Amino acid sequence: MSTKTNSISTANLDDQRTVRISPLAAPSVVRAEHAPDEVAAATVRSGRAATVDILSGTDDRLVVIVGPCSVHDPAAAMDYARKLAAKADELRDDLHIVMRVYFEKPRTTLGWKGLLNDPHLDGTYDINTGLRIGRKLLLDVSSLGLPVGCEFLDPILPQYYADLVTYGAIGARTAASQVHRQLCSALSMPVGIKNSTEGDVQVAVDGTRAAAASHVFPGTDLDGQAALIETVGNPDCHVILRGGSAGPNYDAETVADTMARLRKSGLPERVVIDASHGNSSKNHEKQVDVVNDIADRIVAGEKGIVGLMLESFIEAGRQDLTLGQADELEYGKSITDACIDWGTTVDQLDRLAEAVRARRS
Repeated sequence: MSTKTNSISTANLDDQRTVRISPLAAPSVVRAEHAPDEVAAATVRSGRAATVDILSGTDDRLVVIVGPCSVHDPAAAMDYARKLAAKADELRDDLHIVMRVYFEKPRTTLGWKGLLNDPHLDGTYDINTGLRIGRKLLLDVSSLGLPVGCEFLDPILPQYYADLVTYGAIGARTAASQVHRQLCSALSMPVGIKNSTEGDVQVAVDGTRAAAASHVFPGTDLDGQAALIETVGNPDCHVILRGGSAGPNYDAETVADTMARLRKSGLPERVVIDASHGNSSKNHEKQVDVVNDIADRIVAGEKGIVGLMLESFIEAGRQDLTLGQADELEYGKSITDACIDWGTTVDQLDRLAEAVRARRS
């Protein structure tokens, strides 16, 4: 009597839609290639400490996260950084200025995904090069004494550059994501969590509460190996009000409602106002209206608003990118959301510094 062994083929169970799997450099390799010197390291340490003091109320300045919607040209970003570093030093007694250096662009449908994903702006997705370019830019900006802020989108990529970030943000599209809330609990810097694209503030409050707790979740270590990550939680997370499809939400009533929600959840009562996105109805020029309104309320003594976010670049507005034709782009102008120009930015920073001084007096 013969026996027949049944073999089960798994050849067609996987990779039906994957074209290629390529090696990704380990975070430890990229970090070693672009390691911080003492100046950059000191910028990160002092930037984080100042942000925490403002969030806790022991520092009466405002934190202002300002810069391009998403960096696409490192040279233009450095030109902007030099201008901002000088202005930040001028206003350091009243404002704690952090440069917005966003590398990942979340898309509602399709589009350019950011410098880390497509550094050549041509659809080649040279991510290994993008990670190196991005990390070097963070080091160069930090070496000016200017702290940087980044939005975290892909949960793996923070291992490559989070050690250089003073202020983190979680966008409206990922505020409800458990993966991103777990990530926040592990990050070593303060992180703002935005309300949803629809304007739901509670999702940001819930995210802040979840991120403050300890978690155990799968991720990668600095060698790029799969690992279990255990955290103690991040007490420096907070809500960012960015408006939504229903309109702006930086008004005093919404801020007071947000404070009540935070209080009910046992969380510190503090918010950052994003002057762009839904709060400006996606009109970059209306960011000025938001700044003026918030400045007036700060002077009047409204509590709880600890900072603002502004989308700003060298030139005003935005331009369309045609992949592979980056050399045709106008220098210093955004290829994602429209930004206010440098001159307007200076005026807004001065306005906020005046408000802080008036509140003090």
